[in-house]
Parts: sequence; structure tokens; C-alpha cells
Amino acid sequence: MTWNGNISFWYRQTGVPSRRDPLTGPVSADVCIVGAGFTGLWTAYYLKKAEPGLDIVVLEREFAGFGASGRNAGWLSAKIAGSPEAYARKRGRQAVVELQRAMHATVDEVIAVAAAEGIDADVVKSGYLSVAHRPAQLPRLRAAHEKSRYWGNEDEVLLSGREVRDRIDVAGALGGVHNPHCARVHPAKLVQGLARAVSALGVTIHESTPVTRIAPGRAETPFGTVRARRVLRATEGFTGDLHGERRTWLPMNSSMVVTEPLPDAVWKAIGWDGHELLSDLTHAYMYAQRTADGRIAIGGRGVPYRFGSRVDRDGHTSPRTVRALRDTLNRLLPPTAGARIDHAWSGVLAVPRDWCASVSFERATGLGWAGGYVGHGVAATNLAGRTLRDLVLERDTALTRLPWTGHRARSWEPEPARWLGVHGMYAAYRAADRSEAARRTTTAPIAKVADRISGR
Repeated sequence: MTWNGNISFWYRQTGVPSRRDPLTGPVSADVCIVGAGFTGLWTAYYLKKAEPGLDIVVLEREFAGFGASGRNAGWLSAKIAGSPEAYARKRGRQAVVELQRAMHATVDEVIAVAAAEGIDADVVKSGYLSVAHRPAQLPRLRAAHEKSRYWGNEDEVLLSGREVRDRIDVAGALGGVHNPHCARVHPAKLVQGLARAVSALGVTIHESTPVTRIAPGRAETPFGTVRARRVLRATEGFTGDLHGERRTWLPMNSSMVVTEPLPDAVWKAIGWDGHELLSDLTHAYMYAQRTADGRIAIGGRGVPYRFGSRVDRDGHTSPRTVRALRDTLNRLLPPTAGARIDHAWSGVLAVPRDWCASVSFERATGLGWAGGYVGHGVAATNLAGRTLRDLVLERDTALTRLPWTGHRARSWEPEPARWLGVHGMYAAYRAADRSEAARRTTTAPIAKVADRISGR
């Protein structure tokens, strides 16, 4: 039997945490943070570490780590959460290189904090492999590798098909890249451990407390208003539920499945002894990890977007998406063909109109926000939290000068254009993947049409 939804497999392993007390009336604080995912928790952590006397209140509609922070694929990756080209158009190449170097350091920062706080999150820093397994993917792989090195990943290595298969025996592997700046983590263990660390510092976290409106000096909830000179929004894929934010970021749906624990014979056939994170060069995109207990967790887009920026609550995933992910797993790693799928789940990530994350704080209003990580937020949230700390404390630092600071994107189109555009884009990407699977040797033209629709 395949479990479906129930937030995520990660919480099936750890157990859903008991909820902290909700807000019970109006309060005042120095800083109010809306959202207790990674962004909100890291921001609270670093602010309280820097200024222990600050009175910080975090408001969370469900429980800490309920959203993408507890449902993601466990990629603690240094990938820039946005388009290097877009950032460079405003700030220049060197600013983007500095952002990439900051992301490299961030992976190690998260690992160090987890160790210091006693958070056992199944961390293995092994890098990631991105694999081309169709002839049309090879030119994209090489071009992406050259771009990656240009933007600051000088230690990324191009691999032959044989070198890929020596690491992980991906069927049909023609080439790949290995980037060392990535670690496998257990998302729920990491976010719950961080929430405990934040609480231990003296930060107040109110769960089961939905915020309906954010305005200068206050965050409004059904149970009372929190008044604070500085109010920070850290709501990522759920931002559209706030008053006036429906078109700010698009909540993109992403789905995952995980196998039963695989027997030794299967692992001997597959390899994967290094526990690298795994992705490929399909347009629809696949990502996977080998879990600490010997499973494979693999994800993709599934149903990418719901009309009107609606989001589900419990992570239920359509049977069609479950079958598609299982088929992808079996095709790329044939020894898994007999493995049972134990759990399927989904979550939402936030996508700005230009696909570029941002960190901002307005001194005049006391309002700040961070997010729009386009699926690369496990590490980026830490860098965003440290950046918000410096902005709130009015420090001029290397972090506050990074090119995503103060970056702004236009709003998404109103419905039905938004729904039509996103579904058209992914239909085009899937058509391109089918064309390339039929032995096409160059990128399908329809994929370029999809790139133009997306605005990336």
C-alpha cells in the first residue's frame, strides 16, 4: 500500500510534532516574523544570536516546517535560487560570482549549525550529479557546465558516461557533471531541530495562528494583532493567501515518491555508494536522493499549478503523478523495477515572475521579506536569514550587497492567463522530452517556446 499525502514521508518517519500554543490575544514585540519554515526560523535564529535582547515572535498557520521546509527533496545545494543572467544585468558578473561563493559557504554553514545545535539530519556532503541520458541532452549539459563555471562554480567537473555509471549506474548515461557543493539532508529532522534551537534561544513561536494581513507595524490574525516595529514575511509558497499578495509569487507544485528500503542486491547493481544527489537534463526535471535508510526518494513537477494560486494542505498526489515518477525511476535505474512505492506527497514552492529569489527590507515601513527560491531553498533560506538579520540591524555587510538584496520582479498575470501559461509551459516541456526520447539529437524547438513563455 502506498501512503499518499499526510504532509510528507519525512514526517511519517519522524512523527508530526505536537503543536506549540497559538496566539491568544494582542501582543507587542521588537520583531514579528510571519512563517515558521526555514526562512522564518533561520532569520529568528540569527537575529536572536546577534541581539539576545530582541523580543521576537514567529507566527505560523500550521506548525513549524509544515510547508516546503518539511516536504522537499533534501538537497542542501549551493545552486543560486534564480537566474545569474538576470542578476548580472543589474549588478554585473562579479556580484553574481560573490553570490555563488556565498552559497558555497552557506552549505557548510548549515552543516556547522546543525552540528553545533545537536541536530541529526542525516547529513552527507557528497555533491550532486546532473546526468544526460539522451543525445539531445548532451549539448545542454556541456553548455550548462560552461555557464556554471563562468558564474563561480570553478570546481564543477564534467564527467563521461562511464564516469557517471561508475558512481551511479544510470541507464543510458552519456555524460554528467559533479558539483561538490551539495549535501543530502532529512528535511523534517533539520527543520524540527532548527525550530527547537530557535525556541531554546527564547524566541516565541505561535503555531495554529494564521496571519491574514501584514502592514507597517503589525501582523493581523483572528486571535489578535502582533505589533512590532519590524514585520518580516517568510511565507514562500503560501504568500498568495495573504491580503494583496495573490500575484506576488506563483505557488508551483512539486511531487515526490519514495521506495521501500531496497535490498543489498539492488544497491550492488545501482552503485550510489557516494550518496550524491541526482538530477537529469530533461526539461520537466527530475531530482532524487538515496536516503539514510536505503530508499530512493525521487521527485518532479506533477500537476504544476492550481487555478487561482490554490494550494493543497495535506500533500495528496494524483495517481497519474505517482505512476509517472515510478516509471521515471524504473527507466533510469532498472534494478528498482520490482520495488514498492511506500509514500507519495506534494508541496508548493514559490516562483517570482522572473524566477529570481529576493531579500528585502524597507527601513521606512519596517517591512521585510525573503523568498521565491524556485525550488532551491534549503540552503538559500539560511543565506536569506543572515541577510535579513543584517538588514534589520541596519548593518552594511557583504551579504546586504549581494545582487538578490532589494531585487524586485513584476507581478504574475491575472487568471486565467496565469493558469494557461504555466500549464502550457509544462505541456511544451513534456512534449520536448518526448521528442528527445525518440532519438532527437538537438534540443526540441518547443522547449525554447516554453522558455519564452516562462520568462526565465
